[in-house]
Amino acid sequence: MTTKRDGAIEEVAMDLDLTLEELDPAGAICEAHASVDRDSRAGFLRRATVGGAALLGALSVVPSGSSQSAGDVDILNYALTLEYLQSAFYTEAERIRALRGNAREAAEVVGAVERAHVQALRTALGRAAVARPTFNFAGVTENQRQFLKTAVAFEDLAVGAYKAQAPRLKSKPILAVAVSIHSVEARHAAWMRRLFGIVPAADAFDEPVSRPQATRIVASTGFITSSGKTERKAKPRFTG
Repeated sequence: MTTKRDGAIEEVAMDLDLTLEELDPAGAICEAHASVDRDSRAGFLRRATVGGAALLGALSVVPSGSSQSAGDVDILNYALTLEYLQSAFYTEAERIRALRGNAREAAEVVGAVERAHVQALRTALGRAAVARPTFNFAGVTENQRQFLKTAVAFEDLAVGAYKAQAPRLKSKPILAVAVSIHSVEARHAAWMRRLFGIVPAADAFDEPVSRPQATRIVASTGFITSSGKTERKAKPRFTG
């Protein structure tokens, strides 16, 4: 079964010139760039820091990478790769500083959270953690509309990917951590959708995104590269 959300993920990944009507075929458009919370940016960032510390605390009871099942290690490394992608995307947007208003605030808040996710997963995996890839976002982080459109795709993808893999985890402590990350990614997805001007929750039920599907979507963007070189119009030249 393919939902409107699944179709939107693939279309955004493959066509960054997608219109709002194509991304939201139901036509239910929310007011763009509306305020989603009354808290200050500082308050958001404080909670992100505290939340990251709590997550790392929970991971202290998770077996190290060497004592986890091979399947759990594989799933965690898959999740870590997606988190690398997201954290690099938001971090680059923060450094370039081309975003404005609510989009800029969202990039700062979500970026801090995604970096906490990376740290948490690397802690759980220990020496088994995969290396950080290199990225080229091809100027997407320099354009507010393109940034938000891509952020919607990334967050929807993360929600679906965690949903697909969580039932396959054998370790209960690791499952608890994965579920806690999944719920945060869902909040990110709703936030980015609202900022982009589309329905935060278009479907009554979310469908999982399989690993082959997620891999195909990420590969289609060309954002993950094999070298540390990138071309863009503004600094930083590279964020990996």
